[in-house]
Amino acid sequence: MKASLLTARFDEALQYAALLHRHDVRKKTTIPYVAHLLGVCSIVLENGANEDEAIAALLHDAAEDHGGHAQLEIIRTKFGGSVAGIVADCSDALVEEHADKGPWLGRKQRYIAHLAAIVATHPGTALVSAADKLYNLHSIDADLRRADVGERVYERFSGKKWGTLWYYRALADVFTAKSGRHSAPATELAGLIDELSGGRDAATLLTKHLAEESNGRPI
Repeated sequence: MKASLLTARFDEALQYAALLHRHDVRKKTTIPYVAHLLGVCSIVLENGANEDEAIAALLHDAAEDHGGHAQLEIIRTKFGGSVAGIVADCSDALVEEHADKGPWLGRKQRYIAHLAAIVATHPGTALVSAADKLYNLHSIDADLRRADVGERVYERFSGKKWGTLWYYRALADVFTAKSGRHSAPATELAGLIDELSGGRDAATLLTKHLAEESNGRPI
């Protein structure tokens, strides 16, 4: 019998992720959060992920959303340092559950800078993070096309319209600057953000976001 890429460790991670996120839903929807985790895992597996990377895809939000450093240590014990490292790299804040993560813009700027510094040397992180952002942007695009949601989808996010578009544009720039197994999802991410942002660059989008925040209304 041919050996499987995925072992009982993956099964355990899948069960753990489902249990940990049991009561979570996608932002301001009734969609179970596990749909996102499975979607991200699917993308990484389709782009050459090994088992550690697939497990990290299932758990990439676990520490950020459910316990911070304490949760990260549980993941390290259960699934090893490689998985925990990717989860840490994919987290923009590691605080206790329900604790304040700090201002949105500063967190996102630090996360982008962190990824830019490691994308060439941490291929697992690059793959999981690019897949995560691609899945998210596809979800936004799908809701933009729905008559009952449309542009209101941006109200779900702290960055509203222009901040959200800036974030994904900046991330696409980081991912496409280096090649690797993340290149296919990164290229797709870049194409989609081009479409949604009207081809605007990151600096222009950030300027529009700051103006929107200053005015207190969409621009």
